[in-house]
Amino acid sequence: MSDMNEEMQILFDNYTALMDGGQYLQLKQELNEEQPANIAEYFEELTAEKQLFIFRLLSKDVAAEVFSYMDNDTQEHIVQSITDREVRNIVDEMFLDDTVDFLEEAPANLVKKVLRNTDAGTRQLINRFLNYPENSAGSLMTIEFVRLRANMTVAKALSEIKRVGMDKETIYTCYVTDAQRKLLGVIPLRTIICAEDDSLVGDLMEDDVISVHTLDDQEEVANIFKKYNWMALPVTDTEGRLVGIITVDDIVDVIEQETTEDMELMNAVLPSDDEYLKMSVFALVKNRIPWLCVLMISGTLSAFVIGMYQSLLDSVVMLSSFMTIITGTGGNAGSQASAMVIRGLALGDIQMRDTFKVVFKELRVGILCGLILAMVNMIRMTFFDHSTPFNIDLTVSLSMGVAVVLAKTLGCILPILAKAVKLDPAMMAGPLISTVVDAIALVVYFSIATVLVL
Repeated sequence: MSDMNEEMQILFDNYTALMDGGQYLQLKQELNEEQPANIAEYFEELTAEKQLFIFRLLSKDVAAEVFSYMDNDTQEHIVQSITDREVRNIVDEMFLDDTVDFLEEAPANLVKKVLRNTDAGTRQLINRFLNYPENSAGSLMTIEFVRLRANMTVAKALSEIKRVGMDKETIYTCYVTDAQRKLLGVIPLRTIICAEDDSLVGDLMEDDVISVHTLDDQEEVANIFKKYNWMALPVTDTEGRLVGIITVDDIVDVIEQETTEDMELMNAVLPSDDEYLKMSVFALVKNRIPWLCVLMISGTLSAFVIGMYQSLLDSVVMLSSFMTIITGTGGNAGSQASAMVIRGLALGDIQMRDTFKVVFKELRVGILCGLILAMVNMIRMTFFDHSTPFNIDLTVSLSMGVAVVLAKTLGCILPILAKAVKLDPAMMAGPLISTVVDAIALVVYFSIATVLVL
């Protein structure tokens, strides 16, 4: 990876040297032969003025593709700076779903500038896409696909693919519909190429089609892609009519977005679409302070438990020395269980019907882990820490074992409960689990101490 980064930096330095040296024709030639994604990455190193200069060196088709790879801030700067004619050229060359992706994040004035530079048909399609709920299959799909009829011969299908294929986002899978655009089946390009010219598309197509609805959540769509390893997935409306397809490149972005969101939630941070270095200090504070307040308030449970057993602590001051090891071990155990269950739920490996299996498995894991930790701690305190009496050693060890069992059980139950009530299971991750387990572990600890120490 470092070698690749070094190669890219050498390439970018070469572009900059050509630009600074006034060798614009050579720079233009090299840029238009480069991968669009690499050019978009180069834009991140340039000032606003140089970004616009480089963008205007690109041919129309390359400029449109580079634009689709840019981050939102760069896209907005480019659209603000270029003429209406240049905007029209970009929109004409871009795939519709890439245009919609940009407009979903763009300010209203830029949306108006783009829409007034599109033809009526394209404007109507864009407005329809923008009306789909955010993070739905409808908001992800593109209409750039090849549509065939069942009564077409292979020869005619190939002719149709050649006629429209250059303007479509993918031609590897073609979609078969009837006159009312009802989805009848799919047919891979390989099947068409290898079949006899007079064979009918309807006889060759696969009619057992898995599709998604326009209102399906993008996470469900991503799970289907991961399960079947497809390159594209058809999207239908409520009447079963084919309205678009979702391609794997869009799903890669969704998976990255969902993973980032889960990581942020698991670490008690409100999700954000912005890059870390582009976020202001106040934006970072805004994303973090709500959960910190929740955890602080919920943390008063532990203080409340300690207050309930204050007389016990006053009688046996030594008990206070071991509270952190009990709560820390319990919190770690709960975080382990919640992380595994959250991942299983996200990947679809764990379903709601598996709740009993998951709880029973984590209960057994908790019992074994609790026994091992209790025995190890008992040996440690008995033979290496001679400052504590036997009943204290036993209290701490038993409390640790019980706390681990309860933490493992809670760690698997809470994410599943969150899923059941339509919340993101990632909310029930490390910080929240640790806070809840701390209070429960202290109750266990003080309850056992009341029996064995007093």
